[in-house]
Amino acid sequence: MRIPSPFDVGRAGWTAIRASRSTASAATEDLFGSGGEPLEARDAQFIRETLPLYREVVNRYFRAEVRGLERIPAEGPVLVVGNHSGGFYIVDTFAFVYAFYSHFGPTRRFHPLSHDVAVKLPALSAVLRRYGGLPAATEWAEKALEREAAVLVYPGGEIETFRPSLRSAKVDFADRKGWVRLAVSQGVPIVPLVAIGGQETALFLTRGRRLAKLLQLDRIARLKVFPIQLGPPFGVTVLDLPVRFPLPAKLTIQVLPKVDLLERFGEHPDEDEVYEAITADMQAALDDLAAERQLPIVG
Repeated sequence: MRIPSPFDVGRAGWTAIRASRSTASAATEDLFGSGGEPLEARDAQFIRETLPLYREVVNRYFRAEVRGLERIPAEGPVLVVGNHSGGFYIVDTFAFVYAFYSHFGPTRRFHPLSHDVAVKLPALSAVLRRYGGLPAATEWAEKALEREAAVLVYPGGEIETFRPSLRSAKVDFADRKGWVRLAVSQGVPIVPLVAIGGQETALFLTRGRRLAKLLQLDRIARLKVFPIQLGPPFGVTVLDLPVRFPLPAKLTIQVLPKVDLLERFGEHPDEDEVYEAITADMQAALDDLAAERQLPIVG
């Protein structure tokens, strides 16, 4: 099978990538309209009306199992920090968002942060916005927390979500620690979240980090990867473009106990200590979930 070159991605794919070159402010204008307010795009009525359909997809197709939702505070600001899987189709995010709103109701303010490319994909952007999705920028996370929201962040971003399927049970935040600084500066608790199964929705072969650097994708699209996957309907896709249908892998998601930074790490938490301790807790929990898996590596 021929490995595609950068020029095989297609016009639609490169259009989506080029659209994400803008800064967080410009991206916001693209996503929500000039003068639009991302925090106000969330639509509780839309969430309420579409949750039954959402349930059919999540429960029947992905057989999602979400454990420990009661560990998330029912009110007030909280930073939910998760590992991430499944490429740009973020199936673990959709499964968790469904479970969150089913548990707390649409009135509990909730905002998942997503990469610019993901929130610009036509099949995803409208739903993401109305379910509370925000561009993955510190300014929007801070504003959401100031409004007493639960904010979901995936520090590993595209580096983690495109990791090879053989590394499905590995937490990989790529040493990104902005989430620690955010929680400390805002004085909010952290709730760790681990998920497995998303990397089985396709066969993820390589992240292509060297090729991404060569193509300067970080500069033009905030991407540090140029990954190759195998999945329907086209077989080979690059950056999940032009389209990929996720295979029906079973998703299992575990919410871990809330971490009060002041209580666990003292009045002046050390950034590196917090990062190492929480990611270690998450890796141990993910190892336990991986031990439960008995199915093939994909599908």
